[in-house]
Amino acid sequence: MHRVGSAGNTAGSTRPRKEKRFTYVLNDADDKKHCAGINCMAYLNGSTFSTSDYLFSGSRDGTLKRWELNNGDASFSATFESHVDWVNDAIIVGEKLVSCSSDTTIKVWNCFSDGACTRTFRQHSDYVICLAAAEKNSNIVASGGLGGEVFVWDLDAALAPVAKSVDAKEDEVPNGNSGPPLTTLCSVNSSSNIASSNSQSHGYSPIAAKGHKDSVYALAMNDTGTLLLSGGTEKVVRVWDPRTGSKNMKLRGHTDNIRALLVDSTGRYCLSGSSDSMIRLWDLGQQRCVHSYAVHTDSVWALATTHSFGHVYSGGRDQSVYLTDLSTRESVLLCTNECPILQLSLQDDTIWVATTDSSVYGWPAEGLTPQKVFQKGGSFLAGNLSFSRARASLEGSAPVPVYKEPSFVVPGVPAIVQHEIMNNRRHVLTKDTTGSVKLWEITRGAVIEDFGKVSFEDKKKELFEMVSIPAWFTMDARLGCLSVHLDTPQCFSAEIYAVDLNVSGAQEDLKINLAHDTLCGLLVHWSKRKQKSSSHGLPNGDSSIGKDVPSKDSHRSRTEVDDTTENHTTHVLPSFEFSTVSPPSIITEGSSGGPWRKRITDLDGTEGVAFIYILLKVRLRQT
Repeated sequence: MHRVGSAGNTAGSTRPRKEKRFTYVLNDADDKKHCAGINCMAYLNGSTFSTSDYLFSGSRDGTLKRWELNNGDASFSATFESHVDWVNDAIIVGEKLVSCSSDTTIKVWNCFSDGACTRTFRQHSDYVICLAAAEKNSNIVASGGLGGEVFVWDLDAALAPVAKSVDAKEDEVPNGNSGPPLTTLCSVNSSSNIASSNSQSHGYSPIAAKGHKDSVYALAMNDTGTLLLSGGTEKVVRVWDPRTGSKNMKLRGHTDNIRALLVDSTGRYCLSGSSDSMIRLWDLGQQRCVHSYAVHTDSVWALATTHSFGHVYSGGRDQSVYLTDLSTRESVLLCTNECPILQLSLQDDTIWVATTDSSVYGWPAEGLTPQKVFQKGGSFLAGNLSFSRARASLEGSAPVPVYKEPSFVVPGVPAIVQHEIMNNRRHVLTKDTTGSVKLWEITRGAVIEDFGKVSFEDKKKELFEMVSIPAWFTMDARLGCLSVHLDTPQCFSAEIYAVDLNVSGAQEDLKINLAHDTLCGLLVHWSKRKQKSSSHGLPNGDSSIGKDVPSKDSHRSRTEVDDTTENHTTHVLPSFEFSTVSPPSIITEGSSGGPWRKRITDLDGTEGVAFIYILLKVRLRQT
């Protein structure tokens, strides 16, 4: 959350004033699709909890989506929206979906909900990149990130209700505490399942596996949760006991970043994929590499194995998916994609492929009987040195893919890769990955003209106007769509005459404040639904009672503020009416201090404490 320091205090308060950033994200007309690369996937077998199978996808657009799989078709089911930056990984833990993000948080969701976040954890100091879970211990999850931190979570303990005073800052996990050993939180029963053994009445801190000096890109855990593997920029595979956070061993052999890890169900063997283009098979009992496989010509970023751990599917920067027999070293090019491959998920006879494209692809894989793929021909013997594969490619002996077309495609929409703010400070010109150029009106979040595939620079010159309006917002397209940032109070610097907006019956000298009326348009739903009860729950899993509320000594009472917000947000001019079909999302700071994201049509009024501060400033500006 962006904060600008202030030298002054709020009226009648001794607290330093905090300037806030309010961001709204303009969603594409087809908001049931991702609009940026797919970083992760998680598969939920319907035989366990429901009649349908589900695929969850996490994207660089900051959302997760649930897809229902039926009779060879994937249909949109729900959007999970709360992260304010890229979603980097997601795993299924029982009926829970756990995700991590570049916003430094880990979030927990109910897999079958309408997309509401149930809890947010803020233990990490930097981007959270990877997650791992113990399949037979549905409460144990590990997380790793760019801060070099690895944490082991007991979800049962972490999600248990915690009694806190109204003055508590957050109901989330405190930052910087490694917590007591897992043995004080959990006990291993006769079936090797980890069970909670005491209550966390004073809050919960995960176990910290300390040892990494740099970024962690990959994690893996065995079924029973007794073994944790991690890898990153240090080029070694570290093995831990997740119950205590203690180090067991280091595995050396890779010459570049480790980007993917897998461990078999027994915890005896593990596979690693690296930016050195190699895949290595390790015997953890012997603490050594027993095989290395040179099948890729560039970085290996994703791995998936058959249930028996006899074959591995691999993908990466070279845009190719290979199937390799770990015993015979025989390998075959399964398929090629148009973009680098970020993650693989094998389910029966389909391998789901996530790439830097906004679509998800399902390819035939024969996961139950992989030998059938080799019978189609085109296999080769994987070398054990990285240069051997690269040399073979240069000599023109690149293999031919077994499959030419995917069986399934879950389509996305093209990401915005270029944008330009027009001089009138209301229109923005964009260009997406397909070369399509569009003109947006950001005060109502709509595309007002689609120019098709034309020159972006030529269209920018054509639309140039000799007008001068103060800059009242900034923006970026990091999420694959337009994110508009309003920093208070600077955003209230731009005004235009109402007649220039074609406001019916407006006086000639009437001026419209662009930021003020844009905020009114964004918050009209909140204003209509807000509750006047003094006790409010917080959105997106942040359930603490915050402090960002005007103090009792403020010149204006809470009732006056409520009346003010109603007056300012119920009347919206046409130029500031946002769509309810594909509504924008808002990102702002919650009362507990953490940012959150929500669609404007999903605001239920309980978010009042987050907005009152902003709208109070609007009100004070008008008086």
